[in-house]
Amino acid sequence: MSNRVEELESTVKELQAAVNGLTEELVETKERVRQLEEEVGVDVAPSRREQLEQTADDGEVEEDKADDAKEGDDEEESSGSDIIVA
Repeated sequence: MSNRVEELESTVKELQAAVNGLTEELVETKERVRQLEEEVGVDVAPSRREQLEQTADDGEVEEDKADDAKEGDDEEESSGSDIIVA
């Protein structure tokens, strides 16, 4: 029973790391889209602009969480897990 709990906890950590990584990629992609919109001169609605600024602020927090998760990934990879989290 204890082994199963450890496996589930390991799986949860791997999934959290994957979600954090994907969140970081999403934030970076949104930032890149914003930069491209500025270069092209696309007029973004004020409400969307505020939303983008808020997302960027949230992204910094998510990046910190993702960095913490990446540190945990190294430990999981050394445990012999067959699942590799990018």
